[in-house]
Amino acid sequence: MSPQSHPHGTSDSTREVDVADALVTDLERLSVEFATTAARFIRDERPTRVRVADTKSTDTDVVTIMDRESESLLRRLILAARPDDAILGEEGSDVPGTSGLTWIIDPIDGTVNYLYDIPAYAVSVAVAVGDAHTEGAWRAIAGAVGDPCRGLVHHARRGGGAWTRREGRGGAEPARRLAVSAEDSLGRSLLATGFGYAAEVRSRQAEVLRRVLPQVRDIRRIGSAALDLVRVADASVDAYAESGINAWDLAAGWLIVEEAGGVVVGVGEHPGKALTVAAGPGLVAQVRALFTQP
Repeated sequence: MSPQSHPHGTSDSTREVDVADALVTDLERLSVEFATTAARFIRDERPTRVRVADTKSTDTDVVTIMDRESESLLRRLILAARPDDAILGEEGSDVPGTSGLTWIIDPIDGTVNYLYDIPAYAVSVAVAVGDAHTEGAWRAIAGAVGDPCRGLVHHARRGGGAWTRREGRGGAEPARRLAVSAEDSLGRSLLATGFGYAAEVRSRQAEVLRRVLPQVRDIRRIGSAALDLVRVADASVDAYAESGINAWDLAAGWLIVEEAGGVVVGVGEHPGKALTVAAGPGLVAQVRALFTQP
């Protein structure tokens, strides 16, 4: 499959690799394998007391030892299977490649939940074409979100639908195909969102929610962007909107939502740091309008 032939379309900036159907299928398989392996690792090897290794943007933006160990595990798995591919990881795995494909990985999405042993964290693994370092210049063609607390892995490939299966079951149990909610009324919609780490960002987001909350059914704050996007894909929430989202938070979940029949946008066509909105086709424009009005 060529990425430019997909009905969602791609920008010229992502048309750097002509990816065959067989390769995309294999990349999806590898994404599931790697996400599942890392998800089991962070769950089964989680120490009784999780140690904070460092902080990033603020004192509340933590990195645990397990974040780094999970990313190291993913890097080893990817390079063993696909040594010519590039890697972009949240915790610094920036490996150049020659194939035109980039693995975009988040070793623990929902680190604060993980730190406090709140069962809502994930591993996100995706393969993209284009320039993964430039917002709007890449698109995922295969990806998976490992959901260790529920023992699930959610996955998709471009043009192949979005699916959920029990981890490690292989063909023993049929995968369940995902489909976004058909809800098109803002007032009946359950909206997932999240908050930044910096105090001034949270203050702005709180002001936005004062306007948003009276116009929707309710708000959910799960604490993992990857799981929020999966929940849009499986219709357990109707929509998701958040600012401050990076490529590694977004890559696999974006693809899963689109392959479940949803739409993912930002302030413009591409989601990103300024805004990421995901919902069914009948709701996405309404949600974006809520978060972009002055």
